[in-house]
Amino acid sequence: MSELRSVLDALAGDELHGLSDGEVLERVALLVAVGNRVAAELTRTVRHAEVRQAAERDGLKSMRSWLIEHVRFAPAEASRVVRSGRALEHFPAMAAGFADGEVTAEQVDVVARTVGPGEVARAEEQGIDLAPFDEAWTAVAVESPHDVLKTAVQAFEAALDPDGVEPDPTEGRRLTIARHTDGSVTGRFDLDAVGGEKVQAAIESIVQASRPKGDDRTRGQQNADALVQLCDNQLAAGTLPTLRTVKPHVVVTIDADDLADTSTTGPGAAATGFGARISAARARWLACDGTVSRIVMGPDGLPLDVGRTHRVVPAHIRRAVEQRDGHCVFTGCTAPTHWGDVHHLVHWLHGGETSLTNSALLCERHHTKVHHGFRIERDPGGRWRTWRPDGTEILLAQPLLGAPLLV
Repeated sequence: MSELRSVLDALAGDELHGLSDGEVLERVALLVAVGNRVAAELTRTVRHAEVRQAAERDGLKSMRSWLIEHVRFAPAEASRVVRSGRALEHFPAMAAGFADGEVTAEQVDVVARTVGPGEVARAEEQGIDLAPFDEAWTAVAVESPHDVLKTAVQAFEAALDPDGVEPDPTEGRRLTIARHTDGSVTGRFDLDAVGGEKVQAAIESIVQASRPKGDDRTRGQQNADALVQLCDNQLAAGTLPTLRTVKPHVVVTIDADDLADTSTTGPGAAATGFGARISAARARWLACDGTVSRIVMGPDGLPLDVGRTHRVVPAHIRRAVEQRDGHCVFTGCTAPTHWGDVHHLVHWLHGGETSLTNSALLCERHHTKVHHGFRIERDPGGRWRTWRPDGTEILLAQPLLGAPLLV
């Protein structure tokens, strides 16, 4: 181990600026192979530790827990290493390629995620020899792009049951959501072909339904906004199952003074129902078209009084706003009414009345922008106008002698 550390120290001390492009690329390829070999040895060692229950020495019941607690692995990474170690016992050719540095840890996991203990047992029951699969998959892993290996491994399920009932594709569906310290979330999902098609169709319908001029979002941002809008629509529809005696909704808790003080964004002043911290500015945006409940707290932190829940925008006013505006009124946007929030031009926190004349329909994206510097206004002729934070107005292309002119 000391020799290995010495080699790594020497590599870290190399001067890279003097290398040619070819030498740099050769070095990258070599380091990838070395990294694969190190990952293979880690996987082999973790499997050995799991078999002998070495984690019990530190009071833990599994190597997955040990990797998470003692060497700070992410849970998903710990699961991958343990899963790969178990699978490689049945695939010696793949294990050899991994140890030689020609197969990557992710390629091994493609096999491990598909061929678990259950699949191995079914193969034994049916007299299916795993060796040909092992050799074929290893050759593909060494010679072909990553996605080709995925396709090759998927064929294993057909070999297990070529004539029987098709396995339930929903059994492989997974959705994981991880929350970060700033309240943002990262998610990953795995879906079967039909489930994935449904999700893509729903998201694509929202992406394509509204394509305002000047939209500079990436495709990834458009998909993410569409996913949020999809959930927003469903929450607003009120048809979701009841959650703990109430309809599911977004909950935000904030001190009344922080909510009313528009002179500051108030970072971290509000808390959501799932524990995220958001700014007071974001809470004011949510309160623009929501339901507000007043709770008076005592010095000991216990509630003294709970006021009656107040719906900020009643249904009859929303219907009138939708009928008048027809779509999001932010210049250049045509998002439909059922995507929209009813925005108070003068916030109700500062005396603005909840009325048709003090309301405007804005989609989620542009409602956020209006609460962060943009401004909308309805002129005497009934036309909505939009101003940027620097005071300049957003104007669409106007025809001039038959030719378009951007103003």
